[in-house]
Amino acid sequence: MNNNVFKVYEGDALRQTTGDTLRPGGFFLTDLGVKRCNFLPGAKVLDVGSGSGATVERLCSEYQLQAIGIDPSEILLEIGKRRNPDLNLIRGQGEDLPFPPDNLDGVFAECTLSVMEEPNQVLKEIFRVLKQGGWLIINDVYARNPDGLKDLRELGIESCIRRALTRDELLNMLNNFDFHIVDWSDHTNLLIQLTVDLIMTYGSMTNFWLKSASCLSFVDPNPIQEAVKKAKMGYFQLIAHKGYQF
Repeated sequence: MNNNVFKVYEGDALRQTTGDTLRPGGFFLTDLGVKRCNFLPGAKVLDVGSGSGATVERLCSEYQLQAIGIDPSEILLEIGKRRNPDLNLIRGQGEDLPFPPDNLDGVFAECTLSVMEEPNQVLKEIFRVLKQGGWLIINDVYARNPDGLKDLRELGIESCIRRALTRDELLNMLNNFDFHIVDWSDHTNLLIQLTVDLIMTYGSMTNFWLKSASCLSFVDPNPIQEAVKKAKMGYFQLIAHKGYQF
């Protein structure tokens, strides 16, 4: 990883507003996904890019699922283990999941597919480890204006906006495998609310970006904000099913 790229999700600035979920809406879409997929207690599910394990903790405590989290960040995994030593969190990459084929009832990817360097490989791995009939729940940002993708990719930050996909890009990737889209719903209102909350916390988005990269004096918030504006960032939930159409 380029040392000139800072990881927003490993710092404290975003967590001050979102808590350990580090995403718009907190657990709102997590809960919606569980109910939509009708997971039964004891179902084995994976949270890809679990961070400090907030979703894993909720899936276990609220829904009695066998939840596992995987994330490459030692910093975030340590935060999770300090918060709850019983969390089943492992270090690893979404592009190379350490599970046998046809092993999981469900996979969550919450604001994480958009930070993966090889999202197509991640989806391939998710498809491999899901059981026939298993569920994929993606809650993430997306670029509603494809013309803004180039500027996002050139940003010197590591966050969900840098590698955000368009709706068509993601659907095309899923169609390359035997995933069947059950639902796509726009929840950009949650992203807007997070922006409002960040402004209330820091006074402006400029201050938030400066606080996020306080250790890197060269970071200029203006290109970040212009790129986000040009891409017309949105937020969505996608639910897909492996194996057959309804």
